[in-house]
Amino acid sequence: MASETHTSTEYIKHHLQNLTFGELPDGSLGLAQTPEQAKAMGFWAINVDTIAVSFILGAIFLYLFAKVAKSATLSVPAGGQNFVEMIIEFIDDSVRGSFTGRNPLVAPLALTIFIWIFLMNLMDLVPIDYLPGLATVLGLPFLKVVPTTDPNATFGMSIAVFVLVIYYSIKVKGAAGFAGELALQPFSSANPVIKGIFIPINLFLEGVNLIAKPISLSLRLFGNMYAGEMIFILLAIMGGSFAAANMGGSSVLFGTQILLSLAWAIFHILIITLQAFIFMTLTIVYLDMAHQEHH
Repeated sequence: MASETHTSTEYIKHHLQNLTFGELPDGSLGLAQTPEQAKAMGFWAINVDTIAVSFILGAIFLYLFAKVAKSATLSVPAGGQNFVEMIIEFIDDSVRGSFTGRNPLVAPLALTIFIWIFLMNLMDLVPIDYLPGLATVLGLPFLKVVPTTDPNATFGMSIAVFVLVIYYSIKVKGAAGFAGELALQPFSSANPVIKGIFIPINLFLEGVNLIAKPISLSLRLFGNMYAGEMIFILLAIMGGSFAAANMGGSSVLFGTQILLSLAWAIFHILIITLQAFIFMTLTIVYLDMAHQEHH
């Protein structure tokens, strides 16, 4: 697609546009055919590609791990079992190192977050034109195949973590204890008058700190993956420009573009793994903070 007669701006917009379902200008429900239609659909529009790819990757994760679990043996592990056990040991070590409480939910949650986000990030390594090109053949106007480049997906995951943090903060500390933690920290005083002055200040500071957790989780993941996707798109445009330039030395330029794409893909493997690890680690840390009682 990069070599077709599209402007660079149109090419970038096409690859960054989600397949959106919602209310069309005529009042009917359907898929947006242009970015303007998708924008006009408003808040209740559904990014079909983000949801579909996320669920497919989640199903693949569950299927593979369930298959390995059913065929697991007590002998020396090999193949898939060895790989899964390595991942589980890695997650277990991460949880033991960052979570000081006792909660059987934390380790499975950490495993799910790490593998699911890693698989969603991994879609960024699929050649940029393959799946959108296939979608065009099938009659779909757009297809964005990296769910974590959609802020709706990253905010959705971070809000789920935030709800768990609030739930366990209240469950472990009680409603009064959690409210006291927000109102009486970080500034406190034995003098009741000064303590009363500190309460609104503490509520503001702790409230900002609390709200910053899901925002930082979501924006960090979205920002890094969106930037990586943009670089792949720009490299594809570069390759299309080199291919279209029928001049001496164009083969050298095209080879340079291939090397740049390969180098960025190799480096991006580290990025997609690191982003999954950071999201998982921060989730564990936030839940650990929710389980700590301050006296």
